[in-house]
Amino acid sequence: MLILLDTANIEYIRKGIEYYPIDGVTTNPSIISKENKDFLPLLKEIRKIIGKDKALHVQALGTNAEDIIEEALYINDKIGGNLYVKIPVINEGIKAMKILSDKNIKITATAVFTPLQALMAAKSGASFVAPYVNRLDNISGNGIKVVSDISKLFKIHNLDTKILAASFKNVEQVYNASLVGSHAATVPFNLIEDMLYHPLTNKSVDKFIDDWENIYGKNKKINHV
Repeated sequence: MLILLDTANIEYIRKGIEYYPIDGVTTNPSIISKENKDFLPLLKEIRKIIGKDKALHVQALGTNAEDIIEEALYINDKIGGNLYVKIPVINEGIKAMKILSDKNIKITATAVFTPLQALMAAKSGASFVAPYVNRLDNISGNGIKVVSDISKLFKIHNLDTKILAASFKNVEQVYNASLVGSHAATVPFNLIEDMLYHPLTNKSVDKFIDDWENIYGKNKKINHV
């Protein structure tokens, strides 16, 4: 499963790329605005940090097909590399996806809340669909079931579109999304760190060190014994 950072924070991205097996970065207008920086320079800095091969997902802001297409072509031209333009699954978005996919622009269909939205986007040329797990859970929906149903639909109809599960608030949601067939997950930095955390792991490491130091003394490395 691909793991992407859901942030535009440069510090988090630098640390994420340094420490973890990060496959790319996803952004949206809300995430970008939190950084209070100029749009293009920020995206170019992110691209420089992650390199041209890792995925960068950037959302178009338009709500009619013509504006979405214009923005998508602009973003693709200015940022380059392994770029995916995020487009919401509204009527105008679907129209734009069909046109942009014919122009070989890679698309991530976003704001997906139903399997049929995902199916329509896949048939319109989207490379990824991004179902929002936690936002569904917050309105008494079942985000993981939606991910699972999308996975089943794509398999039944032999669609190549991948699932990029999004909107997570805890690692259990990420885990369950991976179990039901999500090909990728976009995760906030704090949850990336939490995916490794377990108190027994830390306790085990402390025990290893204590046992070593009881015999060999403190600050003595293996290659010094």
